[in-house]
Amino acid sequence: MVTLRKKKVKGAEIPTGSMADIAFLLLLFFLVATTIDVDTGIGLTLPEYQEQQDLVPLSKDRMAALLINENGDVLLNGEVIAIPQIKDNLKERITSKIDLPKKKKLVVSVKTDRRTNYNLYIMALDQVKGAFYEVRDEYALSKYGKKFKDLTVDQAKDVKEKIPIIISIAEPEKIK
Repeated sequence: MVTLRKKKVKGAEIPTGSMADIAFLLLLFFLVATTIDVDTGIGLTLPEYQEQQDLVPLSKDRMAALLINENGDVLLNGEVIAIPQIKDNLKERITSKIDLPKKKKLVVSVKTDRRTNYNLYIMALDQVKGAFYEVRDEYALSKYGKKFKDLTVDQAKDVKEKIPIIISIAEPEKIK
């Protein structure tokens, strides 16, 4: 009598020989395809270097002096002010000088102490820029019926000439 042997049936297996290659390729793909957000700092447009600098005296009514000391006190023209009040205070002064020529526009001077908290400085600078942007928006709405960002190139140029952003960031020093 002949006995038949049963054949052993192998189970389904996934070949793992190239698993490391696949993992490496996936890792490489995600490294190449992913963008990494890099903190670039504050975006400021600096003036071009000039050999000869003409010193132009500024009158008191044309200057808004913003000082921030190491204790976090903010002074606007020598008076203590809270940071959220800077925008409203400057908006009035910027608006009052819209129809004047460029040489008579408002100049905001921001001066800090060397040990001033950086966040306070940034918050104050945001308030100053916000004041200029809001006045530009209001002017654009009254003259063109649109916000500043929706204006044509020529209209935006006109608004920028009427309301230039003039901010002087002074060298930090000790405030006595």
